[in-house]
Amino acid sequence: MAVDLSELLVIGVSTRALFDLEVENDLFQSQGIAAFRAYQLEKEEELLAPGTAFYLVKSLLELNTIANKKIVEVVVMSRNSAETGFRVLNSIEQHQLDITRVAFTGGEPLSPYIEAYDIDLFLSKDSAEVQRVIDSKKCAAAYLYAPPTDFNSKDTRVKIAFDADAVLFSEESEYRYKTEGLDAFQDYEKAHENDALNEGPFAKLLMKLSKIQEHLPTPIEYSPLRLAIVTARSAPSHKRVIKTLRKWGVYVDEVYFLGGLAKDKVLEAFGAHIFFDDQDTHLESASLVVPSGKVLYETDSPLNQLQKTTIITKS
Repeated sequence: MAVDLSELLVIGVSTRALFDLEVENDLFQSQGIAAFRAYQLEKEEELLAPGTAFYLVKSLLELNTIANKKIVEVVVMSRNSAETGFRVLNSIEQHQLDITRVAFTGGEPLSPYIEAYDIDLFLSKDSAEVQRVIDSKKCAAAYLYAPPTDFNSKDTRVKIAFDADAVLFSEESEYRYKTEGLDAFQDYEKAHENDALNEGPFAKLLMKLSKIQEHLPTPIEYSPLRLAIVTARSAPSHKRVIKTLRKWGVYVDEVYFLGGLAKDKVLEAFGAHIFFDDQDTHLESASLVVPSGKVLYETDSPLNQLQKTTIITKS
């Protein structure tokens, strides 16, 4: 009988996102597949160090023990062959990660296999692969920045932080802010305070995480899976966010309305295992203190077109 993963939180993570494989990737890019294969075979028994997504994956898998049943599944996905990926299998075992599903595509794109594995969130350090997944609209996806140099969370809880607009919510409000200015944005949000914001690319993931909390044997206020929103919004645009979450039936533990302040200090205090945002201006500083992922715009989205126009104008 086929296994049904629809009730689980399923994370698809590339090998470079899970482990530090930058030396190996540089070797592949500079010397080709033959040199890369030889290096991997030579280092087959050498343990790989954690990558950007490692502590998130490790902590999420530990929720299965707390729940006393499987509520999280992780699928390691790689364009390696089984031969060159054997070192990854050894490292998964040595790090004692409860991962049983692996996809080695032998150079073929990973995105066609997202639906086959029922992936809810795809994490990768290949921006082109992330873009393909985002354009397919099959699941949430993020391009991961390099990990902080000294991040090693001792918190036994899983902590996930999200930006609001163009991440959890649609890009409509973000586009209005960028094209019409702050005053027009604030006026519109206040006037539509009671209208739920449209779903963004990470809305379904947030809803799945909220459902996962229900399987944990603790009151939701003390859940070992802790969710936060860290947004540049402020009064009077803040109430629409809270009312939208209520209408979605989603419980978020912490919300920070920063009114344009930098996000890195709040994220460091929160201790996020991962932070998702759509803007490099926030991610560049945040990624120095917590693992961070960029939510790319869909190729044909208004924000992506606006971004391209801005780059051309500046150049």
